[in-house]
Amino acid sequence: MEQIKVKIINSSANALPAYETPSSAGMDLRAHLAEPVTLGPLERRLIPTGLRIELPQGYECQIRPRSGLALRHGISIVNTPGTVDADYRGDIGIIVINLSAEPYTITPGERIAQMVIKRYVKAEWEPTSILDETERGAGGFGHTGTA
Repeated sequence: MEQIKVKIINSSANALPAYETPSSAGMDLRAHLAEPVTLGPLERRLIPTGLRIELPQGYECQIRPRSGLALRHGISIVNTPGTVDADYRGDIGIIVINLSAEPYTITPGERIAQMVIKRYVKAEWEPTSILDETERGAGGFGHTGTA
């Protein structure tokens, strides 16, 4: 498995993100809060992590919801997956939303999201007037599940 070095500044009292198991793809991110924050139903809030990173060129950091919070409490991320670009140097903030009918309180240090470091490629557009034919063609939403 490939490993890369990523510089990190942690201005919170929380431990650095870590892989919980040898096969984990994501690392949990914790809320960097001075006091608990309560989200009402359908309310969203930017929650800081206190983390700043320097990714190598050709990598991004994806921010994703935690499945346990989503299942048990309806807590998710508005822009999932969020992307942290290699040239961003600010605090990693998580746009959390409460999709449940009940208020939910985020406590300082609570695991609120997970981050996955991914390699990416850049596309170079090649203008054309025709595209290769495929079995699907221009079939849109729901097209492949109609049989």
